[in-house]
Amino acid sequence: MARKIIIDTDPGQDDALAILLALASPELEIAGITAVAGNVPLPLTETNARKICELAGKPETKIYAGAAQPLMRKLVTAEHVHGRTGLDGPDLPEPVMALQPQHAVDFIIETVLSEEPGSITLCALGPLTNIALALLRAPEIAPRIREIVLMGGGFFEGGNITPAAEFNIYVDPEAAKIVFASGVPIVVMPLDVTHKALTKAKRIDRYRTMGTRTGDACVALLEFFERFDEAKYGSDGGPLHDPNVIAYLLKPELYSGRYCNVEIETQSELTLGMTIIDWWGVTTRPKNALVMRDVDHNGFFDLLAERIGTL
Repeated sequence: MARKIIIDTDPGQDDALAILLALASPELEIAGITAVAGNVPLPLTETNARKICELAGKPETKIYAGAAQPLMRKLVTAEHVHGRTGLDGPDLPEPVMALQPQHAVDFIIETVLSEEPGSITLCALGPLTNIALALLRAPEIAPRIREIVLMGGGFFEGGNITPAAEFNIYVDPEAAKIVFASGVPIVVMPLDVTHKALTKAKRIDRYRTMGTRTGDACVALLEFFERFDEAKYGSDGGPLHDPNVIAYLLKPELYSGRYCNVEIETQSELTLGMTIIDWWGVTTRPKNALVMRDVDHNGFFDLLAERIGTL
């Protein structure tokens, strides 16, 4: 029986590959994709989500637009990484498929309440605004959510938008604080994992040899996306973040980590958005998240290319 998921996302080239991986995986049933402002503003993220679904030949997928701003702060975006559209690289046509009229937050609440308790997994690829709003408006959904698997934060790797903070958490730290305090089981894919999953040239070449429109688009997405991090880190390839969320659902054995307490800094100017991960158990704060630290990066990229190769 397929695992039911909602993908909450701010596409983003790496979000695009995560969505493609999910669409190519029969083990997953996508109840809907909810867009949030993050890498680029909301009108672009909801459009990009539809572009990706049409690229995959899955126009029946339901897309919902959500929060256009963080809970309490001005939106910070990342066009310097993802380009003006958020999906710079390939020339993808404007989508034909319709945006659903329902607000993303209402869709999340309605879906979790209407499905069997423990049957919906939330896959968070961007800032946590939509999920936090759903928990605030309908706290009764928390015990009904199977788990939240999210890309965000960092411990040993620090941050990527500031020295202390990873982008998704930094954009809406108040939302992240609500999510981590919700009591919902949480799995975290931090920078400590994603910085081990580098888009090396040989890995991109696998998409080049697919001979498909989707494969060609992935080449353009990855080559554009990696240029920023290659310049920043001096690495061969850039870290591929968001597909790790979906890969974990498909092959959790690729990952290893430990249960920790995770708290979110919302006050300090220097460390705003920092994920304070009690990896060594030096406090008595309750453990609230399974934080991954390592990934079988070859297995991850094999899974990604094998599945996307079917689209």
